[in-house]
This record gives sequence, C-alpha cells and structure tokens, in this order.
Amino acid sequence: MRAEAKGIEIHYEQYGAAGAPPVLCLHGWGCTVKHFEPIANDLSNDYFVTVIDFPAHGQSQKPETPWGVSDFAECGKELVEKLGIAPCDIIAHSFGGRVALYLSSHWPELVKRLVITGGAGLKKEPTAEQKKKSEAYQRKKKFLQNLSKVPLLGGTAEKSLETLRRKYGSADYNALDADMRKTFVKVISEDLRPLLPQIQASTLLVWGENDQDTPLWMGKTMEQEIPDAGLVIFENDDHFAYLRQWPRFVAVVRAFLT
Repeated sequence: MRAEAKGIEIHYEQYGAAGAPPVLCLHGWGCTVKHFEPIANDLSNDYFVTVIDFPAHGQSQKPETPWGVSDFAECGKELVEKLGIAPCDIIAHSFGGRVALYLSSHWPELVKRLVITGGAGLKKEPTAEQKKKSEAYQRKKKFLQNLSKVPLLGGTAEKSLETLRRKYGSADYNALDADMRKTFVKVISEDLRPLLPQIQASTLLVWGENDQDTPLWMGKTMEQEIPDAGLVIFENDDHFAYLRQWPRFVAVVRAFLT
C-alpha cells in the first residue's frame, strides 16, 4: 500500500483488523518493513499494526533534499493522521527510535505508549582519540576538496576523497549515494537527549546487552531521563536483539501494552 506524506510516496504494510488498537512500527536505518514482519504478524491477533518504509528505504520514495530527524518525524505525523491511526502505540528500532522520540515529544497527542529497542539519538562527548581522528579527517578532506578544483588534478583528487570517506566513514555511510550521505550526516549530528524529559508517553526500553551500535548506556540514560520509563535488557545479545529473540520481545511488548 502507498500514501503520500510530506510530498513523498510512502510504502506501508498493515496487519490485523481495522478497529483494533493501532500500533505503528518504525524500522532502523538501512532496514525495511520486512524487519518488523514477524513481530507485526504476531501482534496482528490483537492489534492493527502499520509498518512503514521510511523515505529512501525499501519501496518508499527518496526526498529531493537532505532531511533531518524533524523531517522524518513530520512525515510520520502526517502519515499517522492520514491513515487515521492516531493516537497509536509506537514500536521503534534504532533510527526509528530517533523519529519516535521526536514524534512523542512534539506531538504527544499522537502517541499512547512508546517502545524503543536499540534506540539511537543520544551523543556522547568524544574521546581525545576520536577528536584527533575527526580533526585529521577534516584536514585531509579540505586539502583534497581544494585539490579537486585544480585543472588536471580534479579526477585524481575526487578518487582520493572517496577513498578517504570510505576509510573514515561507517558501513552505513559508505553504503549510501552522495545525496543520502548528506541526510545521514544531518541525522546523526543531532543530539535528541534534551527531548527526553518532554516525553509524556509511558515508555518501554528493550536493549541488547552487547549492543555496539547503540550501546547500553543510551538505554540507561533514556530510562533515567524519560519521566515514565522502564528498561529490559536482553542478555548476551546485540543491536538486533528484538528480531533475533522476537517471540520474547513480543511477549514483553504485549505485557507492556496490555
């Protein structure tokens, strides 16, 4: 199914019977509706579940300009209202957690309860080594960008610049085209921690103990700073604990939503 929101054609799937309590699932960066399929199928016995492909993901259209978290959240808000599923419970993973934090803090009337697993959006003060690495990258990038403007050297400089980006960039960053890299940088540069005290929805946090993408300290910080929040830790699991242990995850979510 498809609907337009914020000028973008959005692909979404729905499970269960209309009229049942609505649930919205928001996937992580680089994922699609398929990552929530087993969870949506299970919940569909008692809930009306909507799972969307974020813009530039899956079968949804790519924005023409770089988007930040607020743009993705505004798109989600418009879609929720258009589909008539507000207020709804939200289940969000990773990048979807960024969008869920923004949605629930800015439009609390749209969100009943919130489930975040491996949620992104918090930034930690970089270490001295990380700062040194970032400064080195910026110096090299600036030099190559200037060099690319020199006749006869432009092609070589551009290739070297791409090699530099791949050396310093994350796997998610390197998998993107030039346009989406701008969106990615814009998104990960935002620190959403100031939004946490503004969240009114009761919040369940589910984290993999060994999550390296969104470390456990993020979940613990959210538990401390969201007014009504509780944290469940899936021991010896990682960033995709919710999917790897989806029957357990669904059981925990059911207990929270009931």
